[in-house]
Amino acid sequence: MMLPVVRLRKTGAPIGMLCAEAYHDPSLSLLLPQEVAAMTDAVSKMHAFYAHTPNAPLYQREFGFYVMDRWIREGHVLPESATPDRAAYLRTLFSYDDPAVITLTGCGGCEAALYPRFEEKVLEDRGAYELVQDFAGRHVLCFKGRRSGFMPEYVSHPVKDQKTFEDNILWRMNPLTPNRFELTAAQVQTAAACAKDGFHITQYVVGGYMYLRSLIGPEPLLYMFYDDPDLIHRCMQAWLTLNDAVIAHHQKSVAIDEILFDEDICYKNGSLISPDMIREFLLPYYDQLVSNTGRRNPDAHRPLVQLATDGYCVPVIPLYKTIGCAMVSPFEIAAGQDIVEIGRQFPDLLMTGGIDKRVLATTPAEIDAYLDRVLPAMKARGGYIPTCDHGVPEEVSFENYMHYRKRMLEYAE
Repeated sequence: MMLPVVRLRKTGAPIGMLCAEAYHDPSLSLLLPQEVAAMTDAVSKMHAFYAHTPNAPLYQREFGFYVMDRWIREGHVLPESATPDRAAYLRTLFSYDDPAVITLTGCGGCEAALYPRFEEKVLEDRGAYELVQDFAGRHVLCFKGRRSGFMPEYVSHPVKDQKTFEDNILWRMNPLTPNRFELTAAQVQTAAACAKDGFHITQYVVGGYMYLRSLIGPEPLLYMFYDDPDLIHRCMQAWLTLNDAVIAHHQKSVAIDEILFDEDICYKNGSLISPDMIREFLLPYYDQLVSNTGRRNPDAHRPLVQLATDGYCVPVIPLYKTIGCAMVSPFEIAAGQDIVEIGRQFPDLLMTGGIDKRVLATTPAEIDAYLDRVLPAMKARGGYIPTCDHGVPEEVSFENYMHYRKRMLEYAE
């Protein structure tokens, strides 16, 4: 049988966990209230995950895909136009669990939650390339007529000093801008209905480091921490003001169980900024946001915090635990991490990801050996949802992925 597929784009999130500006279509986690009743098994699995229950059934989903175009070309997966409900098609094809988490957007993704966004336009024709202004105000060099599917060259960013922050960004982060809250109204309505049936409600928030990087640029930001720390704090105060207002508005309708900070603060050898910088420029604002959210919840419970970051994240886990971080994803194995060992090192940590996507491009025997080492230990430990440690790459054959899914299901129950 041919399985469904999600055509990934730079908005949305993993199946069952809607994340803005990540890797899936934002509609994937949005369920109609009448669909909720059918989700009891998935909800039960998700509750066992958050309860860190040893040997509980493993909730089944995937992080995302970069291989879908290949599988469609090869005829293994139907084109998007042939599947009116892409999410349901994918769940059926790959035997994923139904959604059990509703993730609210409105607090940015890989960039700030700018409203209105910048006009997207071509600034300069450079022959085979074109310089464009993107929705976040960055000037980006792209192949002519092609804006996605590759890493572009970022030529400049909208914030260079206090004045450019005020002129270009600050007014776009005003929480009182008319119609801003309408952007998430349907999500909130769905979340309120699903919460009554035990769904876990997550608020997705662009992490402070990723937010600053999108405003200032990766390299200029590193200098700015030293050259103009007041600007960094001003940017972070705007981040806090906007996100706190958005979450407060959502909480008028539904309690927030979790805040997911999409941070990407690590690379292959560790954190991109020092622990002292994290403590000074990020954690106080995170702690305030989490505390404010907790105080507004009906039973005043402080939401769980999830940190999402690529790279070698082990050194930053203790730092983020100080503001309530209880969950980390996706544990990139190419950065030298061993998810079984990390699970032993942090026995109370909820973990998602950690399946080496490169192994899926090898052979069925090598896939078996890898899963037979990782899954028994992680299932016995509890508090684990297996997914690839990033999007499934183009090198992975459909046959290999289906073998992986078959073996994963053997361990799932």
